[in-house]
Amino acid sequence: MYKVIVAEDEDIIRKGLVYSVPWADMDCSVVGEARNGVEGVELIKRLEPDIVMADINMPVMDGLGMIRETYEDYNYSAIILSGYSNFEYARTAIRYGVTGYLLKPLKKEDLLEAVKDAKEKCLLRRTWCNRKQEQEKWKNIQLVSKEEISREDDAVVRDMLAFIARHYREKMVLQDVVDALNYSETFLNKKFKKQMGTTFIEYLNRYRIQKALELLKEGKTAVQDVSWMCGIGDYKYFNMVFKKYIGCSPKEYVSEIRERQE
Repeated sequence: MYKVIVAEDEDIIRKGLVYSVPWADMDCSVVGEARNGVEGVELIKRLEPDIVMADINMPVMDGLGMIRETYEDYNYSAIILSGYSNFEYARTAIRYGVTGYLLKPLKKEDLLEAVKDAKEKCLLRRTWCNRKQEQEKWKNIQLVSKEEISREDDAVVRDMLAFIARHYREKMVLQDVVDALNYSETFLNKKFKKQMGTTFIEYLNRYRIQKALELLKEGKTAVQDVSWMCGIGDYKYFNMVFKKYIGCSPKEYVSEIRERQE
């Protein structure tokens, strides 16, 4: 359902637009009425409509002023109503992304066509926004929280995290940390699990896959080489670990990133 706001200072025309147009048949619903541009701005900010139908000439603030104040921050399709066939009005309306420019007295077929066009623009915009959100989600997967690491105040765990950061590219087991820090494996295991909420090996895998994601996003390293550069080595095992945390193979991830950037 597409949300519609009607901004028109003449009550008869406004009510006619609200109640005489077959909105429901067009999968639309009028969610607000405004008598001037100031009221229209408030409604747009509060209701975030998909379509705004506005008269050019309104008191306090005209229709173009209302659109000018909101079109950059709110995603809607605008349809302008005017009693004047004025090129300057039309040119200004186009600059503000208005999708329809209708002259009064309105013709039903023109209005229905303008709403249809506005809906198509809304659908394109929704698709684009969803695509951008998906792209951002894929690009910003976080398996290891930098904030969590930076605020870690336990000295022993902080040393363990620093050891991982320095040596994650190498073959590593907890015994290597035991040898480096001179604590028992049991002590380090308990400390790490208590502070980080996961085991050392689980965290190490997440850290390595996070580094792999960074390399894959850069696109400068062959997928097969990424497995060695993030410390996992064997590509088949890397593929298995990557899929466990990301839900797809490294190659599928690269394809997804490239496709969403096009």
